[in-house]
Amino acid sequence: MNNNNNNQRSFFFNVDWVTVFLYLILCTIGWFNIHAAVFDERHPSIIDGATNYGKQFIYIIVAVVIGMIILLLESRFFSALSPAFYAVTVLLLIVVLVVGRNVGGNQAWISLGGGFRLQPSEFAKFATCLLLARYLSGPNIRVTDPKSFMAAGAIIGLPMILIMLQPDTGSTLVFCSLIFVLYREGLSPYFLIVTGLLITLFVVALLFNPLHIIIALVAFTALVIFLFRRNRKLISTMLIGLAISITFVFSVKFIYTNVLKPHQTDRINIILGITTDLRGKGYNVNQSKIAIGSGKMWGKGYLHGTQTKYSFVPEQSTDFIFCTIGEEWGFAGSLVLLGLYIFLILRVIFIAERQRSPFSRIYGYGVASVLFFHVVINIGMTIGIVPVIGIPLPFISYGGSSLLSFTILLFVLIKFDSNRMGII
Repeated sequence: MNNNNNNQRSFFFNVDWVTVFLYLILCTIGWFNIHAAVFDERHPSIIDGATNYGKQFIYIIVAVVIGMIILLLESRFFSALSPAFYAVTVLLLIVVLVVGRNVGGNQAWISLGGGFRLQPSEFAKFATCLLLARYLSGPNIRVTDPKSFMAAGAIIGLPMILIMLQPDTGSTLVFCSLIFVLYREGLSPYFLIVTGLLITLFVVALLFNPLHIIIALVAFTALVIFLFRRNRKLISTMLIGLAISITFVFSVKFIYTNVLKPHQTDRINIILGITTDLRGKGYNVNQSKIAIGSGKMWGKGYLHGTQTKYSFVPEQSTDFIFCTIGEEWGFAGSLVLLGLYIFLILRVIFIAERQRSPFSRIYGYGVASVLFFHVVINIGMTIGIVPVIGIPLPFISYGGSSLLSFTILLFVLIKFDSNRMGII
């Protein structure tokens, strides 16, 4: 009896309840704002199961129960079964390509009946983080070693390829955030710098004449070589970089017209100001910015958002839920929400860093990377600074699959942390 009481006390005190509390606050904020976004006067009750906000209430209850079950399981359960979790999600990603339901142009859903659907790509994020952590924490594994780097890249890349076939660009790009995990485990910062420079060069190549860009690159390279003419290694690096840059500039047009989908290029053109289409492709973002701006400092009040009430913004309870918050709670409410997310992500990083097990630490950084990418991109697309790629705002957007997947992702880390004095 005493041992059981001690175990219960140990469980209670070891769990990071600060993170659990942040999770519950965000879920509650999401639930109320979904109620505001799709409010139906015929179903005023916030727990009415016939509405999306009623369904979200059910999803939250189920998610909390699953979170509590995770905390009661053994930590080794997740490490031991990480290959199985990964294999199952890969299998589901293949199945959805065959029997999946097409929603919004993406064949990403498996119908479960009764109006419920499963989106395998959401759960693939958790499974990939878990298997990546297991692999990178293995003996003699170093991301600086080409073989290890390629294996880690394959773990990340396989679900990306399958999700891209749906095609779901937004969910595919989320996996790119795991580059931060590799960086934390020793990947050279030059890799991140080169990636950032290529993205910048891609944008510049869309805005300016390729010939002018090449002239500027050649001039810059010549200047650096002249200033550091005695540094042969730097000269070689600059010449190789120049060759890669010129090749990349000429390939941008091909990538833009043959790899990206027309609706994706349209969204990028609107973001960059190349084209203006406020009634067509740019309608969603324009209406979203109007809704957020109309909230001013303190917002219009709960259920009093006119842009929200009259459904000017499509997908307002899912991808564009942030504009409901901006309109009804204003800049102050938006700032509070951003503060909660920053606190949560920093808390996750803090939890990751205090782990004694490399497996738990690596997994923690995977959680932080996925959450960071979702928050930055989702809010960024609602205010018009990144293209619309359709990913949910964690714990806020409507949807059972996204809420359950984020819950599992976070609570597995909380479980690892509660057992950090042991070995996983």
